[in-house]
Amino acid sequence: MNAKVIDAVRKLPHAPGCYIFKDGRGTVLYVGKAGDLRKRVAAYLKQGGDGRMQMPFLEAEAADVDFVATGTEQEALLLENTLIKKFKPRYNIRLKDDKAFLMLRLDRREAWPWFRFVRRRKNDGAQYFGPFASARSIRKTLKLLHKVAPLRDCSDAVFDNRSRPCLKYQIGRCPAPCTGLIERAAYEVLIERAVAILGGATRELEEELTQKMLAAAERLEFELAQAIKDNLTALQRITEREGVTTAKGVSDRDVIGIHVEKDSVHFALLSYRDMGLEATRVQHFKTQVPMAELLASFVSQLYYGDRYVPRQILLPAEPVDFDALIAWLVERRGAPCEVLVPQRGDKRRAVELANKNAEFAAATWAKGGVRAQEDLDEVQRLLALPQRPSRIHCLDISTMQGRDTVASRVALVDGQPFPAEYRRFKIRGEAIGDDFSAMEQAVRRSLRLCLERDGEELPDLLLIDGGKGQLSAAVAAAADAGIGEEVAIVALAKDKQGKGERVFRPGRTLPVALLPGTPAFAVLTRARDEAHRFAIGYHRKLREAITSELDAIEGLGPRRRRDLLRHFGSLAAVRAAGLEELTRVKGISLRLAEAIYSGLRRGS
Repeated sequence: MNAKVIDAVRKLPHAPGCYIFKDGRGTVLYVGKAGDLRKRVAAYLKQGGDGRMQMPFLEAEAADVDFVATGTEQEALLLENTLIKKFKPRYNIRLKDDKAFLMLRLDRREAWPWFRFVRRRKNDGAQYFGPFASARSIRKTLKLLHKVAPLRDCSDAVFDNRSRPCLKYQIGRCPAPCTGLIERAAYEVLIERAVAILGGATRELEEELTQKMLAAAERLEFELAQAIKDNLTALQRITEREGVTTAKGVSDRDVIGIHVEKDSVHFALLSYRDMGLEATRVQHFKTQVPMAELLASFVSQLYYGDRYVPRQILLPAEPVDFDALIAWLVERRGAPCEVLVPQRGDKRRAVELANKNAEFAAATWAKGGVRAQEDLDEVQRLLALPQRPSRIHCLDISTMQGRDTVASRVALVDGQPFPAEYRRFKIRGEAIGDDFSAMEQAVRRSLRLCLERDGEELPDLLLIDGGKGQLSAAVAAAADAGIGEEVAIVALAKDKQGKGERVFRPGRTLPVALLPGTPAFAVLTRARDEAHRFAIGYHRKLREAITSELDAIEGLGPRRRRDLLRHFGSLAAVRAAGLEELTRVKGISLRLAEAIYSGLRRGS
């Protein structure tokens, strides 16, 4: 051990504060907190039973130790987080996602109130619901809520500039107050219903919907009855409990599990709220810090800043400065907070479940599963996205010789292809042959599926194959569907030299360059190439269908088939053509035109 470190430790005060280990160049290696600085740091330098120090890296790298004294242990805990964020020490654990949980905010003083996503609860007279540990969970809840109690969900800028209802009005997810299609009193009824549902008071509404459904069925209005049944199902999904639930009487609990393998540490967080197990999260670190120190650091970072502190927290072991940590959590919560290290019973089984999740996460991480998450984090950082793009939809337009325009949509979930959400669209109407119009139609139809179907979700990132024109078309389609900031939209195109890729973003003049070999390049080009492959497969099926119909017509060879399709643009147009129109094609006689005319109609 460096003599300077040993000498510095002897001079540390018996007071609370933070200690800072540095290497010979002054680079911060590790930051810690303590109720008694000298006692804590001296303990690190003692040799253990196996002849090693408690933190092996200190002997090899530490050249000095500084300290900052504080008035209390709680102040030391706050200062530790600040110093870790400032210096980013190599041996400290740092949460990659330190944002606060989402909440829903409803200000009923507005002319047309709506639910906004926020991360801070303010004393501003508005109503707040949550927090929700999973952003995807609350977005899905809102989607279901709008089936039963449809409210506006567009920003004020979009709301104030609409001249006609959007797609969400057409499918019953918004009453279109933007165009005056609902009175304020009727809208207030919907607000009351939505608030009651989020508060768990749904029994009367369920009974009301059930009676309406039965009455519609008695009148033989089966379509109406089915629509009411869908709404009833959505309502039940909002209020039903998850398969894994908390113990009786506990509806606001976080359970932390840990798994250690050599110098790798894996944490799992299970968050339980009103409707049971709401979300799980895992974090992976490389560190040699002792278990008690790790737990204290993890917990303090997890609930630092604007993070929500639940009523109960279960830990797998006792962290250092346990009492000070509890006092800090109570202060952060502004109400009692129960922090336990259970040894038996239901609480211990909950911790063991979290530990098992951490163990499974370690196995996945060891196989490289964490690499995909890191790649997606890089995409988020590079494109300045509001959240990690865990679900990516990519759309590609493909045209065969100016006719039979088709679009493909592929999905990537956590960076991997997710065929269950692959979709194909045959472009219709005047958009055929026009890449921009075709893209607008494809995006509109894709988003409509996400809004209408319970099994589909809106993507975090909508990736368009094309440049600024295709991007503008996609943004217009999203606006028309009433979708604003909830879906990020970008376009991917090759650079002018054809060696790299460029990403265009709405409202930005210059594209973002993607360098080959980078994680973002790999993720986005994988999605684009998969969409292209899927579109080519669709085209192949269409060509086979076209060829089989025209091949059956006697006297029509390959050259004339090609001339026909070039002249009319598609097989559907050939089928709709009259005899006189068919004879205008070079090489098509009246007799052959009659054979084509009758042959295609027999085939249809």
